[in-house]
This record gives sequence, structure tokens and C-alpha cells, in this order.
Amino acid sequence: MTTFRVTTEEARQFGRVAVIYGGLSSERVISLRSGAEVLGGLQRAGVDVFGIDLGGEQGDLNPLTQLMDAEFDRAFLILHGPGGEDGTLQGVLEMLGKPYTGSGVAASALGMDKVRCKQLWAGAGLPTPAYAVLTESTDLTAVGEQLGWPIFVKPAHEGSSIGIAKVTNLDELKKAYQNAAELDSLVLAERWMSGDEFTVGVLNGQALPVIKLETSHDFYDFDAKYESDDTRYLFEHGLNETQEQALKQLVIDAFDTAGCEGWARIDVMQDGEGAFQLLEVNTAPGMTDHSLVPMAAAQQGVSFEQLVVEILRQTVR
Repeated sequence: MTTFRVTTEEARQFGRVAVIYGGLSSERVISLRSGAEVLGGLQRAGVDVFGIDLGGEQGDLNPLTQLMDAEFDRAFLILHGPGGEDGTLQGVLEMLGKPYTGSGVAASALGMDKVRCKQLWAGAGLPTPAYAVLTESTDLTAVGEQLGWPIFVKPAHEGSSIGIAKVTNLDELKKAYQNAAELDSLVLAERWMSGDEFTVGVLNGQALPVIKLETSHDFYDFDAKYESDDTRYLFEHGLNETQEQALKQLVIDAFDTAGCEGWARIDVMQDGEGAFQLLEVNTAPGMTDHSLVPMAAAQQGVSFEQLVVEILRQTVR
């Protein structure tokens, strides 16, 4: 099969492109894998591209110095987690006058903050599971009574399911809170959704094919996402046409409400009555060999090279 390549004119428009990946968050190992895939895809497509392992490539330089010393015209951002996906890096690039892929400062910060993103969606009338914010002084017994069992416990600013636990009683809730609080000062308890889980990518304002997730684990955790070979990604998702269109519209509404741009992936579950509930938005989704946006794009006939170039094109529009 012939690999997609950009035209000479488009390559000139792109100029020198930096794929910024790595970073210092707990998701560094995933970002390194995503960055390597993106770098390879853009190279195969004929883009003049190089990688910046932010914070890790050159131990004698801090990330800001790395960016200021590098010569590039625009950036493909594929850092995951705090410091790269939360608006911090986006703000630096704004100050440097460098166009970049994905959402801007505000939407990136909102997407990384699960609590405030849920508050925004709920305020806009979009469905999201009931929740409580946990602190050292929170009455956890009352949280159990409010949300019912089981409960999801999540660090508010981590991705890749890092630090997430499913708990079924008060003792487990206490332990899960302590574990999550070691990763994040803001911890979220969320009502457990008993229905099916779906993920929908968004590319340039359009929803990609819906993927239903099935795993032998209690939930779609880190191992199920990146390591397990028995996780199932189903395009035959069991939704009828009306349900599928409703899910896609909900995802677009969630994307727009958060102010996202370019591309993202939004995770959704059904509750016990089959209603869709928004979980979170990922403004720089994974691009590894287990990742879902490339999988959905391929289902639509878009190769990996075409996908990364299309994401990059937003920086010259």
C-alpha cells in the first residue's frame, strides 16, 4: 500500500515541525510511545519533523530552555497529563508565537481538570455522573450514602486511568482516597455507571466512528488500555442508529462546550437506564498501537499518516 505523502507546497507551509512529547508527568512512558508513533507518521508523510523529549532529552536544560533553544515553525503536541495537556505548555507556545495542535490554554486546562469539566458540562445541561470532591475533612460515610456503592475514585488531574479505583465499601473508599491523594491534591468520587462504555474521537468538529470497550478487568484501567491483549474494541457496538447519532451529538456538544479545538477523545458510559453519561475529555489522546483515535480513523478509511497530517493542518488554517 502506498504511504500518504503531503505535497511539496504543503510541506513548505508546515515548515519545520516539532513533535513535543515525553514530559515529566506520570504518563511520560505513554507519551514517549505516542510521540514516537506521531514522529514516524509525519516523517513517512514527507513532513520536515523532529522530536523534543520535553524535560527528558537533555538533562542539563529545563523544558522552557529546550523550547526557546529549538528552531521550529509549529508544534505537534502529544504530551499527556500535567505540564503538557493542561494548558501550561500551550501558554508557553502562545508566548513564543508558535502555532500548535489541539486545544488552547483554557480548554486544555478544563479538560485536564475532571471536576471543573464536569461542573461546566452539568451547568450546560449535559449529562455526567453524580460526584463528590474528596478532601481530608470529607465525611466519607456521607459520600457513600450520597453516591451509593460501588464508587469510582479518581485523581482529578491524571489521565490514562492512573490512580483510579473502584470501591465497594467505606474501608476501600478510605484507602482509594489516600492512594489518589498521593498523586493529586484534588480527588473525585463518582457514581459507578453499570452500563456499557464507549469512546468517541473528534476530528475537526466531526465525530469519528463510535467504539465500544469491553475488558475482563473491573473497568478500563491502565493495563486494559495499554498492556492487555484481551481488551475488545468493537465497532459493532449494539447501538441503533438513533442511539448512535445521539451519542455522537452529545460528544460534539461536550467538545464544543469545553471550548476544545482540532481533535480530542471523549469517554462516555451508559447508566442503568441506558442513558449516556459523559466521563471526561482527553485533549491530547494517546497515539500508541493500542490507542483509540487512530483505530477509529482507520475504521473510516483514514491512515495514520493522513490522521497526523490532518491534525497538523489546523495549525496553518
